[in-house]
Amino acid sequence: MVASYGIWIYAILFAIVFSETGLVVAPFLPGDSLLFIAGALAASGGMDPWLLSLVLIVAAVLGNTANYWIGRWVGPRVFHWEQSRWFNRRALDQAHGFYEQYGGITITVGRFMPFARTFVPFVGGVAAMSHSVFQVWNVLGAVLWVASFVGLGFFFGNMPVVKNNLVLIMLAVVVLSFLPLFYTWLVRRLRKPAGKA
Repeated sequence: MVASYGIWIYAILFAIVFSETGLVVAPFLPGDSLLFIAGALAASGGMDPWLLSLVLIVAAVLGNTANYWIGRWVGPRVFHWEQSRWFNRRALDQAHGFYEQYGGITITVGRFMPFARTFVPFVGGVAAMSHSVFQVWNVLGAVLWVASFVGLGFFFGNMPVVKNNLVLIMLAVVVLSFLPLFYTWLVRRLRKPAGKA
């Protein structure tokens, strides 16, 4: 299947990863499972693993950067209503303070969480996080994210059980990726006082 696309497979994967990380409207794209499957396909000789990793790291870095600047442009235009509950200057200042203190770890860890990896750089831009600091953690997060999932896919890709069950493994990776979000939701749900929805 990969051979039929030739060099274009790298462009397709670049576009998907860039869209997931760079466009606020595309958090549903399968980032983690895509990286794992790409690594598994590289292990079978379908792609060069080093070129694949480089392409995906560049896509992830550029995607987050675009998302950051979209947020940076949107922020001042939205967070100026003093009477608004959410979109007011105080909320913007609080977000800025949070990102100045915890922005680096948020950008890096956010890479490994579906949906969060799309919104974290956008909010970082809205909060006017220092661009130089953002880029350091952006690159670090991209390298760790791509290297871990592509590396795992490449490592396990030659095992017969993985080759013969790629679809099931892809679904398992998706489920595992959503576990932190489910855990957070469950904890909040259990902490709510009885009688409250």
